[in-house]
Amino acid sequence: MSKNENKDTNFGFKKVNKDKKPKMVKGVFDSVAENYDLMNDIMSLGIHRVWKRRLIDWMNPQLNENLIDVASGTGDIAKLFTKKINSANKICCVEPNNEMYFAGKENLKNFKNITWFKAKAEKLPFQNDTFDFYTISYGIRNVSDINLTLKEALRVLKPGGRFMCLEFSKVNNEMINFLYQSYSRTIPFIGKYIVGSAKPYDYLIRSIDHFYSQNELVNLMKQNGFYSIEYRNLSNGISAIHSGWKI
Repeated sequence: MSKNENKDTNFGFKKVNKDKKPKMVKGVFDSVAENYDLMNDIMSLGIHRVWKRRLIDWMNPQLNENLIDVASGTGDIAKLFTKKINSANKICCVEPNNEMYFAGKENLKNFKNITWFKAKAEKLPFQNDTFDFYTISYGIRNVSDINLTLKEALRVLKPGGRFMCLEFSKVNNEMINFLYQSYSRTIPFIGKYIVGSAKPYDYLIRSIDHFYSQNELVNLMKQNGFYSIEYRNLSNGISAIHSGWKI
């Protein structure tokens, strides 16, 4: 049985029922919400900020184009999108986790063009054909059903709309991969020292190890209706941006 046909899904190092994963992921992000940006800095040595700017640069949004940003966290993508075009283009931030939702909403309270919604990626509270862009940054590996997530992304995009996903991926350089894996094994210990708990970081590292490769994610996007799919590796594949279009 293939990954996408299985009723179970990955939660770090183990398989769990898809219905149980949301509660388990909630526990992880409840515990790190106050230190979410610091967590991302630890996971990527701060380079995630550069990678997010690369996503926005490749997106190249224009005036009057709107965005849905799913698994918004503290709102980095929404903020960068607004600054890129220096306008009040409509942005909808979607965050399923209570603690993260309130942290993000507070963080971007001065951005009047941004509206926050508490909802799951698998069930978005929007009509068909609504958005020009859909982004999900370091969130897709935490969803319970990646196929349903991709179907929902396609549904809410306008014809001609673009899906863009930024996620940790598979390193394509042997030496860099060795160094990256060696550093990754220290992250739970760093997390325990800085925020008082190793468990959330252990889950996040294992969730990266068990996530799809660049080409596997391309195939999932194809299976769920996207066209003209491309990806760009960042830092030799430590992260990757995937792009696909609705026609």
